[in-house]
Amino acid sequence: MKEEQTVCYTCPNENCFIKKHLHLEQMGQFILKKNSFVCKKTNQFITEDSPLQGLYFVCSGKVKTVKTGINGREQIVRLTTNGDTIGFRGFGTSKRYLIGAYALEDTVLCNFSNETMLEILQKVPEFTYALMLFYADELNKSENNIRKIAHMNVRERVIDLLLYIHRKFGQINGLIDIELSRKEIADFAGTTEEQAIRILSSLKKEGLIETVGKRIGILAIPELRTEIMEHKYF
Repeated sequence: MKEEQTVCYTCPNENCFIKKHLHLEQMGQFILKKNSFVCKKTNQFITEDSPLQGLYFVCSGKVKTVKTGINGREQIVRLTTNGDTIGFRGFGTSKRYLIGAYALEDTVLCNFSNETMLEILQKVPEFTYALMLFYADELNKSENNIRKIAHMNVRERVIDLLLYIHRKFGQINGLIDIELSRKEIADFAGTTEEQAIRILSSLKKEGLIETVGKRIGILAIPELRTEIMEHKYF
C-alpha cells in the first residue's frame, strides 16, 4: 500500500463524515492526524476478525466488504465508493473488524485511528450525533436485506442487486460504473456463480440488460423494478 496525501478541505466527497464537519473549529486538530494511502486493485486492507485500527473513509475508488459464511465462503455484504465509511461495525465494544475489505480498483483511503476517533466522538457532539444517525440508517438497511433474502427468489435477488449498483454507481456510456465478476455478483446476491450466469444470460436475451465483459448496462429499469415491486423496492 502506498501512502497518499489528501487534503480534507479540498476533498470533493461531500458525503464524507469528516468533510461534512470541517466547518467546526474542533475538527482542524483531528484531520492532521489522519493517514492516507493507496490500496491497489484486488488488495485487502481489512482482515475479518483482526484488531480494530480505526475507521476508513473512501477518498476515491471502490471497495467491497465481505463476511465469511458457511464452509469459509466469503459473501459480499456492501459495496462502497467515494465518501463512504468502512469498518464502522467493529468500532465499539468488540474492538475487532467484523468484515474484510478489498479494493475493487486502485483506491485512495483515509484512516483515522481508534484514539483519534474516540477524541472526535468525545469532543465534537455534532459529529457523534451524525454518526449515531448513520448507524441507525445502516441497521435499517441490514434488516431490509435480511427480509429480501428471506422472501426473494434468486432471479429477484440478482435484479435487486443490478438496480442497487445502478443507483449506487450510475451508468457511463450505457454501462454501470463498476466492474464485478460473475462470482462477485453471485456472492452479493446469495447464489452460485452458475445461477448468476444463467439469470444474467436470461435477462440479456429478454432485452433487459446488456453486457460488455464484466460490465453490465441496464436497458429497462421500469421493467426490472416491476418484477420486484411486491418486495417494496422503493
